Amino acid sequence: MTDFLSRVFDVFIVILGDPFSAKTWQVIFRFVPFVLFFEVPVYLMVLLGILKYGLIRMSEKYTQDRNYPFVSCIITCYNEKDGVKRTIQTLAEQLYPGPIQIIAVVDGAEKNKETYEAARSMEKAVSQMPKRSLLVLPKWKRGGRVSSLNSGLIFAKGEIVMALDGDTSFDNNMVERATRHFEDPDVVAVSGSLKVRNIRRSLVTRLQAIEYFFSIQASRTGLSAFNIINNISGAFGVFRKEMLKTVMGWGTGSAEDLDLTLRIKNYFGRHKNMKIVFDPEAVGLTDVPETFKDFFKQRLRWDGDLAYIYFRKHWMTFTPRLVGWRNFIALLWMGLLFQIVMPFAITGYLTYIVIAFPASFALGIMALVYLFYLTVTAFFFIIFVLVLSERPWQDMKLFPWIVFTPIFAMINRVHNAFSTLWEIFGAGHLDTSMAPWWVIRKRG
Repeated sequence: MTDFLSRVFDVFIVILGDPFSAKTWQVIFRFVPFVLFFEVPVYLMVLLGILKYGLIRMSEKYTQDRNYPFVSCIITCYNEKDGVKRTIQTLAEQLYPGPIQIIAVVDGAEKNKETYEAARSMEKAVSQMPKRSLLVLPKWKRGGRVSSLNSGLIFAKGEIVMALDGDTSFDNNMVERATRHFEDPDVVAVSGSLKVRNIRRSLVTRLQAIEYFFSIQASRTGLSAFNIINNISGAFGVFRKEMLKTVMGWGTGSAEDLDLTLRIKNYFGRHKNMKIVFDPEAVGLTDVPETFKDFFKQRLRWDGDLAYIYFRKHWMTFTPRLVGWRNFIALLWMGLLFQIVMPFAITGYLTYIVIAFPASFALGIMALVYLFYLTVTAFFFIIFVLVLSERPWQDMKLFPWIVFTPIFAMINRVHNAFSTLWEIFGAGHLDTSMAPWWVIRKRG
């Protein structure tokens, strides 16, 4: 241990003592290319986008004269049981003057009777609320999430359609915040902000809460400022029904949220003013896996589905003719580079320094990388909380857990590489719980 600390200290002395020496640059370039040239520019772009959002938000004037469109909320339900009541209740109690139609689609209702009965038990309470209605739509045989969404779309009466998960609850101003963007005729979709509801359950839920804050609330706010939103969350997406009909609803197969996002973006090249917006104030709260085992099982599907979408299903989308130059560059940089290439580069880099150098020196380099990521994460976390958070005191309670985030992120990147390989060589998208096997395999 003493030898390890000594070597770490030596690394710092080399860098601080003579920052321009050949030895210093030899040390630095063993980790800087992954950070400086790939990640830091994106951090700065996101930060600029967030500051732009903050300035616009401060100058925004509230008006009661705006239009309040008819909203249809499609809730995909599967095995939530009584939990679906909370979702329905938070939608019915929205502080929104316009009409809201709630459509609870219960997939596999024949075996999923508890969820079906729980949804039905809310009908009387909702019917007594002004401008609120609840339709419980049972799909007796299970067809999967996409089947549920498209079934709900058939019955949706609103000009704005929300696609929501049955285990997600919402702040009472969510509908008002999300629908205000459709005053702009160029906005075709809004991505809502998802936060972790079961934060206090375990270490991994706290780490996911920090991850969600960075990757959803902060990152998408920044990307939205440049109209390069990377994905509309499947658990919380808001659309013009006209746009959904144009792209013919949700497509079958895995990663239906990213699939739909890319199909909408395929119109950006022809319609230069078309926009997808993210609103950090339209907040939904969802439950996340509470054990590391369940977390990595979920990410095996998520990360594998990403490779499936990029390499198997949407490889033709990577052209500026379809998505426009701005989104084309964003797809290459933050899609292929960040989410596909970087995990392999980092995994290879870790393997290299462990094999090529003495253990104490390798640990010293990794400690240096850890401290860099920790500093960057803590810095941006504080800024993002101050500018974005609608629950700043609650979010700041997560700050002490940031000490684990660089390690958590590194392990997740290595797991990401494994998930991508599993998809490429094992067609992992066929092994998913999002739909019955016969539905997934029919699509391939």
